[in-house]
Amino acid sequence: MGKIVKRQAKLSDGRDIIYFDDADTVLSPDRKVDSRDPIARPEIAHMRQDLLTGDWVSIAAARQNRVFLPPASQDPLAPATPNNPSEVPDNYDVVVFENKSPSFSPIFDHENAPKGLEDLSELGLNRTRSSVGKCEVVCFSPEHEGSFATLSRSRARTVIEAWADRTSVLSGMEGIEQVFPFENRGKEIGVTLAHPHGQIYAYPFITPRTKSLISSIENYGPNLFKDILESEKASGRVVLEGEFWTAFVPFAARWPIEIHMLPNRHVPDFSETTDEERDELAYLYLRLLRGVDSIYSTPTPYIAAWHQAPVNKHRNDIRLMLQVTSPRRAEDKLKYLAGSEAAMGAWIGDVTPESAANEVRIAIAKADEQWPVDLDTKKV
Repeated sequence: MGKIVKRQAKLSDGRDIIYFDDADTVLSPDRKVDSRDPIARPEIAHMRQDLLTGDWVSIAAARQNRVFLPPASQDPLAPATPNNPSEVPDNYDVVVFENKSPSFSPIFDHENAPKGLEDLSELGLNRTRSSVGKCEVVCFSPEHEGSFATLSRSRARTVIEAWADRTSVLSGMEGIEQVFPFENRGKEIGVTLAHPHGQIYAYPFITPRTKSLISSIENYGPNLFKDILESEKASGRVVLEGEFWTAFVPFAARWPIEIHMLPNRHVPDFSETTDEERDELAYLYLRLLRGVDSIYSTPTPYIAAWHQAPVNKHRNDIRLMLQVTSPRRAEDKLKYLAGSEAAMGAWIGDVTPESAANEVRIAIAKADEQWPVDLDTKKV
């Protein structure tokens, strides 16, 4: 088997597009150019500061015009055809491109752009800044429907390579403070495209969740993730474990389905994982998501969030972590965030984490029988 190959190009309006060819690809190395007439891109969004919390909210009105659940013949993430001049000019294994209507735009010299974290940490009435950063779409497959769980193991490994590459590249951009790869899956989550894909946001600030985590580390100590992993391994809530990764239902799970996965050694983000760690992750992550889909008779809506350390801070004590959450609390019921959770941030769990972990383990075993993944974790 060969190696995963990265091929860079530009769309007709100047946006970046990057092809990642599988190690066992059958595609030609050549890619068609984008033959569409370039269309003016929307105005850069702007951020407004919430004085009550200090958080920054991006106001991106252009997103209101994005495509909503199109038919397969008009899928904007499928390879382009004469009848569907999509965002991707040619066939692909995995492709990444800059979002056409982004929440954050790579125009770092824009007027009123943030002047660093110190500038953003100041509080004041009616403060605004330009929404600079980058938003990328990661297409997992040229197929119209599916999710990460429906990929081959080779393709899963290619997606992980794309996450690592983009984390490294985006982290090196001036003005970027945190990089966030994620996958939204299911209409219940608010997904507007059935095409198997995820996104990567590169923020000009450290996100509110990560700021809370930093506060916990400062209060607890730099061994927070090490101690959590040791505790979870002894808890009975582990659902999958490998040489390099461990997945578990956390002690204080908020959602009916919530699973975390940590690398067994300290790794701040995807860019610092080894080839061996990425190989095993392709195997374990497929098993995990296929298990999540096997809990009920129909596919499970979820958000798969890859939390990474900020680009310039706390690299030695914030560890790369997957958080998979689903609002599905029964076959035909969803958990809606009501008063306590939505208004006050005070969560009430619907099931015990221990019973949830047992349910996930049973579902993974069921999925292993239905969709066996090569047990040789060294093989991609």
